Amino acid sequence: MSTGAFSIDQLMELAGLSVSQVVYRVHPLNKGRRVLVAVGPGNNGGDGLVAARHLRHYGYQPTIYYPKRSKNELYQRLAKQLEDLDVLFVDDFPKALSSADHVVDAIFGFSFSGEVREPFPAVINAMAETQVPVTSVDAPSSWDIEEGPPKSGVGSNFHPNFLISLTAPKPLVKHFKGRHFIGGRFVTPAIAAKYDFDVPEYEGLDQVVEVEPSGQKL
Repeated sequence: MSTGAFSIDQLMELAGLSVSQVVYRVHPLNKGRRVLVAVGPGNNGGDGLVAARHLRHYGYQPTIYYPKRSKNELYQRLAKQLEDLDVLFVDDFPKALSSADHVVDAIFGFSFSGEVREPFPAVINAMAETQVPVTSVDAPSSWDIEEGPPKSGVGSNFHPNFLISLTAPKPLVKHFKGRHFIGGRFVTPAIAAKYDFDVPEYEGLDQVVEVEPSGQKL
């Protein structure tokens, strides 16, 4: 998206706003305000931090699990914005999960590959086993972008309830069985044509649209 003159912080803000709108749609305030956001060290985690800020302004009570804080100034500013809103950062994921009403999985996204390293295996396993609904950002953490869930090991039984694909759906959506949303209202026709994907029709002020796994609007 940098070819369209978007900066990384602009894209992260748009992505996080989209994530927050999905949570608001699938888990309105009357279902419980306590949202646990699991944040990874990269861009996916940044999207989660932005989403948490928006959720706080909507009236939710987000809690942040962010065990590997980035030294990048952008991520530090995002964390400081949450601290200024009195959003709690926690070190014990299982304990925080036990009192959560909803979980946002913003650990690993599009750029993930290789082995899941500590402390995230236990976190992903906990999300796989919990009855608390989970929304994953761009990709369920540990899933391969092309092939979906791993055949065995960490994440092989992780099937979140909701998925928001940022910009456009990734090939892994063919393995996803939950409710699927796209957040990419900023995508230009030129970018869509270059990478050969369709931009769904967004309604009103919505930054997200619910689609079938194939990408067709519901």
